[in-house]
Amino acid sequence: MTAYVVVDITITDPALYEEVKRRTPPIVAQYGGRYLARGGHTESLHGEWKPERLVLLAFDSLEQAKTWEASPEYSAVKQIRDRCARVNMVMLSGIE
Repeated sequence: MTAYVVVDITITDPALYEEVKRRTPPIVAQYGGRYLARGGHTESLHGEWKPERLVLLAFDSLEQAKTWEASPEYSAVKQIRDRCARVNMVMLSGIE
């Protein structure tokens, strides 16, 4: 079953974050993920959530998404990301 990863990012160092943007897509692809949305226009419709940058990824399964998130390749990028952004990330199962 398809799994989705939703990432809400507040960038604190745009120059350093460019490195994260450059290094992440090949790792996502290496683990079978694909981008559905990446930093496009965001409009809040209800509530007080006002994300600065949203990313939506799809993987073939929750296990595949978890493997990507815990991978050594992505762990190296997360260390950079954590120096230049605040991140909220959730994973959810799609509908069968």
